[in-house]
Amino acid sequence: MPQLSRRAFASALPIGLIGGSLLGGTLLPNSPASAATQTAGRTPLSVTPSAQIRIGRFTVTALTDGYADMPYDYFPGRAAPEVEKMASAQSTARPSGVRFLFNQYLVEDGERRILIDAGAAGSIGQTGRLPQALVTLGLQPSQIDAVIVTHMHQDHMGGLVLGGKNNYPEAEVYIDRRDVSHWTNPAKRAGAPDYLQTSFKMAEEVVRLYPRLQAIDGEREIMPGITIIDLTGHTPGHVGVRVEDGGESLIMVSDMVFPVVHPVATDVFFLFEQDQAAAKAMRDRFFPRAASEGALIAATHMPFPGLGRIVADNGALRWQVADWAFQD
Repeated sequence: MPQLSRRAFASALPIGLIGGSLLGGTLLPNSPASAATQTAGRTPLSVTPSAQIRIGRFTVTALTDGYADMPYDYFPGRAAPEVEKMASAQSTARPSGVRFLFNQYLVEDGERRILIDAGAAGSIGQTGRLPQALVTLGLQPSQIDAVIVTHMHQDHMGGLVLGGKNNYPEAEVYIDRRDVSHWTNPAKRAGAPDYLQTSFKMAEEVVRLYPRLQAIDGEREIMPGITIIDLTGHTPGHVGVRVEDGGESLIMVSDMVFPVVHPVATDVFFLFEQDQAAAKAMRDRFFPRAASEGALIAATHMPFPGLGRIVADNGALRWQVADWAFQD
């Protein structure tokens, strides 16, 4: 994804508070805690968010690398004023465009840690927070056993090669062979627009720095309960990841769903989708099926933690935020 220079990015990510208690307790007006609270109220907070859910034996932790605001004219299929009107109807319109979060998902079963995507790592917008998010969990990148890259756009693999280094030295890296082929093809790079050049450069770095990279073909099981699913369209080798155990499942769909425009319409695209017909065809198949199955979905760019469902509502499809907290 490109450095977006047409509009200014917002400078703060409203994340919320951690710590403290919601049950009882009163701060006395002159207490140190009260004074600290008043001081904190005047100081912007920088909090690393995370959200955990259980899928059978798996713990899935939603993390975020940050955010960027995408200009309204980055959505082919609708004029910019139409996209802005859609955002206004959802009370999410900003002068700088549609806010994209960059969510990643850590999947653990007590034996292995698998990270789904590695973030933009500062290459776009207000990003680069994933390493701190891992530290908050008590983890270093060297403790990640595998990284599944859903596709080779810079906001999904930047963290792998930040600083020209192999930042996940113990991890096996899984990427669909079609994306590896596309993003390392000199002819494809030569014919690509400027805003995709960073992705081509990063793809070459990934291949060079990760000799254990596994270029995988289509759908396959990475480990019991974790399966790659084919969602090609957004890129030639765009994939999702299904986590399933004990009769429960979660599908990480990466860039199948974008905020504001999806799932309302499948004929609205994102600037970096080079094959719009393929992207539309996949969404035309996937959205109704996900709605009929009531599938729990994790989407990279939806508001944190990106968990929701596609539901039918009076003949139209809409995104419904999942009730993920305080699971029984």
